[in-house]
Amino acid sequence: MEKKNIHVVGAVIVNDSKILCAQRGETKTLSYKWEFPGGKIEQGETAEEALRREIEEEMQCKISVGEQVDHTVYEYDFGVVHLTTFYCALIEGEPVLTEHQSIKWLLREELPMLDWAPADIPAVEKLVND
Repeated sequence: MEKKNIHVVGAVIVNDSKILCAQRGETKTLSYKWEFPGGKIEQGETAEEALRREIEEEMQCKISVGEQVDHTVYEYDFGVVHLTTFYCALIEGEPVLTEHQSIKWLLREELPMLDWAPADIPAVEKLVND
């Protein structure tokens, strides 16, 4: 059976040279793994629109979306995730925990200390080596 393709976006939110990392809750798939916050692209949305909407819904703050960091395709048990990450900046509000277990602001070189979701790892490596 062919696996479902899931198109998602992730926000690499940079503030004072630190990057926002979000930990998934225990009820989610990939529980307790760290990720760049974001979510699925709905039909008719651009990646940037989806990212702005998801961050507003999930973290109750507004971001501006900049250039692409990375695009990764990763096959999980539940489907094939196509993850596009973008550099983002906070333009209004502070991230609030609604769906995540915790958040951390880390310097690029500190990112590898966390246990990242597999699809996010290539973006993490890019950020660290950039």
